[in-house]
Amino acid sequence: MKIGVAKEIEMGERRVALIPDAVGRLVKQGFEVWIEAGAGEGAFFSDAAYEAVGAVIESDPGRLWHEVDILLKVKPPQQRENGQHEMDWLRSGSVLIGFLDPLGSPTLIQQLADRGVTAFSMELIPRISRAQSMDALSSQASVAGYKAVLLAAAASPKFFPMLTTAAGTIAPAKVFVIGAGVAGLQAIATARRLGAMVEAFDIRPAVKEEVQSLGAKFVEVKLEEETVAAGGYAREVSDIAKQRTQAAIAEHVQLADVVITTAQVPGKQAPLLVTDEMISTMKPGAVIVDLAAEQGGNCAGTEPGKDINHYGVTQIGPINLPSAMPIHASQMYARNLLTLVQHLAPKQALQLDFADEITREACVCHHQSICNDRVQELVTQALQVH
Repeated sequence: MKIGVAKEIEMGERRVALIPDAVGRLVKQGFEVWIEAGAGEGAFFSDAAYEAVGAVIESDPGRLWHEVDILLKVKPPQQRENGQHEMDWLRSGSVLIGFLDPLGSPTLIQQLADRGVTAFSMELIPRISRAQSMDALSSQASVAGYKAVLLAAAASPKFFPMLTTAAGTIAPAKVFVIGAGVAGLQAIATARRLGAMVEAFDIRPAVKEEVQSLGAKFVEVKLEEETVAAGGYAREVSDIAKQRTQAAIAEHVQLADVVITTAQVPGKQAPLLVTDEMISTMKPGAVIVDLAAEQGGNCAGTEPGKDINHYGVTQIGPINLPSAMPIHASQMYARNLLTLVQHLAPKQALQLDFADEITREACVCHHQSICNDRVQELVTQALQVH
């Protein structure tokens, strides 16, 4: 069975789907692994490093995409500079695995289904214990949470830790993290390591103990409705609940030196949590890092990919933070993919068991049909609009 690793062509994407160590493991297990020439360069993995562990380096991307049985990617297929769309290289019966954004780009999934491609979306790996090593959303969110704090520390005009010097004692920075999922918890842990005083808020009361275990104070607000969706993700709440949330966090935003927001709802626009009015009350020199920038932002005025000055507050809207740490982000993602491939092809042959929760939930199309009900509903809606 041939496994292929494509070179990412999206602007700014430096990650690679498999690193040489993961390739070496697959080769030892009997897989033939093809690597598109230069696929690992952005993450500092050379073609020679892949060849050393038994990979085949293929300079013709069209041949690689067409010949392999399983193609591994980070981002969805897209159009290349020469006008060639990568998806046109995929042959019927092949398998595509990557971050496919099925809820944001449902028509792409329909196109893959029409081509007879079986596709697995890493965003849909179920959050169950035996799938933890495949959970790429969590692994990449952890990178983003860590990097967000470093961006904030670099932009802040203040020290993070308390310092006692001959010139007097300097109080530690106050960091407020909104959203205590994987990214938020990593941000909390990183800010604490840097010596900051940290507070955190999340609409899910169950995360309180995790926040406190990291040495942060948990900001509580009682919302009289269900706040947890399937898989432990935050659920989109009512307008009344959003208003209560904003009222509860306003004071903490005002007092913070750094605010890091991470709240996202799969398939939905990010909830607005930090209003323009709140930002106007923040200290001059304060910093906001909005990790939900690509989904519309948790903060008023966030501009994806830009740093802006808003009422004297530096507001950062990073895009694709995991790509800013491509070595370790790729290492973690490769482990996620390696485990999934071993699950789908345990004896070097594809064995798709749709009675299995991991296979069933992660698969978005198979046998020219869309498997995921939410994606099918979005496709239907798109067709009605047109």
